[in-house]
Amino acid sequence: MTKILFVCHGNICRSPMAEFIMKDIVKKAGLEARFHIESAATSTEEIGNLVYPPVFRLLERDSIDCRGKTARQLRRDDYGRFDLLLGMDGENLRNMRRICAGDPENKIHLLMDYTSRPGDVVDPWYTRDFEAARRDITDGCQALLALLCP
Repeated sequence: MTKILFVCHGNICRSPMAEFIMKDIVKKAGLEARFHIESAATSTEEIGNLVYPPVFRLLERDSIDCRGKTARQLRRDDYGRFDLLLGMDGENLRNMRRICAGDPENKIHLLMDYTSRPGDVVDPWYTRDFEAARRDITDGCQALLALLCP
């Protein structure tokens, strides 16, 4: 089983979007038994909060259920529990490496680095462009699945 943890700053926008989009893609491919997928934050400011309402509505519109998801912070022991820890931007990567005390097994990567457009997932908290974030994340998740299950 491949264990994937998606990570962003607060765990209320991009990383839960990635968690639930990836779960949906994996389910539709009939590969649910091959994956364990979660998400987390690098910060503590949103811990316990639900998925941000615009993200909830966007996922709901696509018939993706994220009810009950609350933000949690990345922990050092997550590094040993997950095969891949995928950040949404460069700042996330720096904080992930700090929290995990480095990346000796090369598990920490940017989600978009699996696509033909490597780099950051646009942050809708600042841009308010939740559709652009959804497109980036969907592209990243599809590319990741194609790599993991050719």
